[in-house]
Amino acid sequence: MRKTHIVILDAHVANPGYYSWEPLAEFGSYKVWERSEGEAEILSRAAEAEIVLVNKVCLSREILMNLPRLRMVSILATGYNVIDMQTANELGIQVCNVPNYSTSSVAQHVFALLLALKNHTCSYTQAVEQGDWCRSPDFALLREPIEELEGLRMGIVGYGAIGRSVAKIAAAFGMQVLVYSRSKKEQPGLSFVSWPELLAQSDVLSLHCPLSEETAGMINAESLAQMKKGAVLINTARGGLLDEAAVAAALQRGVLSAAALDVLSVEPPRADNPLLHAPNCLVTPHVAWAGMRARRRLLDISFANIRGYLQGNTPNRVN
Repeated sequence: MRKTHIVILDAHVANPGYYSWEPLAEFGSYKVWERSEGEAEILSRAAEAEIVLVNKVCLSREILMNLPRLRMVSILATGYNVIDMQTANELGIQVCNVPNYSTSSVAQHVFALLLALKNHTCSYTQAVEQGDWCRSPDFALLREPIEELEGLRMGIVGYGAIGRSVAKIAAAFGMQVLVYSRSKKEQPGLSFVSWPELLAQSDVLSLHCPLSEETAGMINAESLAQMKKGAVLINTARGGLLDEAAVAAALQRGVLSAAALDVLSVEPPRADNPLLHAPNCLVTPHVAWAGMRARRRLLDISFANIRGYLQGNTPNRVN
């Protein structure tokens, strides 16, 4: 296998020191940059690279046109919208991604959020820390009502690997599973329904579809008005699926009883994002994907992508 030069332009989020990049030495020389900002910096750092690894750094047409040595981009993620794919195709640059590495991590996070909402674990823990239980006249300190998941209807939008994993866990909790998806893979214990049916019947609505022109803003004032009153909204997919102002207004009015979000339309968010200040809205900072074993899989698959490319058979190629 021949040797090459590899540059990682934004290593920190994908691998903030948990694992070594040393396996890249198998393929030749490599350089790791924690973060890269601006066209000039990107071009300077990637100028000699045949292979570039990126997570969220955007490789625009202008950048790709000015990296004549670049022949392969390996994305440290599943989505590849950060690459100008038309230009990559024109220049013969191979682009590959890492599919399905975070399925278990994201599905687990969905239920971490849902259980935090239904069991009010944060609130009860805070009450104990503040001494409320010590002052309680009873053995049990009862505040917010705790709601069981069994018997509730879990509505799932999108039935890819993550959607299927969420459905499996929901069924284990005794929830009824409803699915809205273009691809219908019938399974015992779940029902495929129309979009209006999903909105009207779901006690919990969890989003697991890609962001596209068709799905952008799919949760908006119109769809929220069709949802079951008091439903819970969970989004661990993409922030752009929501009209954030409409969701915040629905929380204010009690149309939604709660929302749990791991993604927002702009990340990091602006301080005036309405969902950061909405009632009964639990927000985590885009970490659903980031389980330790998921990160390990992300790197291992990325290394395999590079090995395959150098051997003439690039796996997970998207162009």
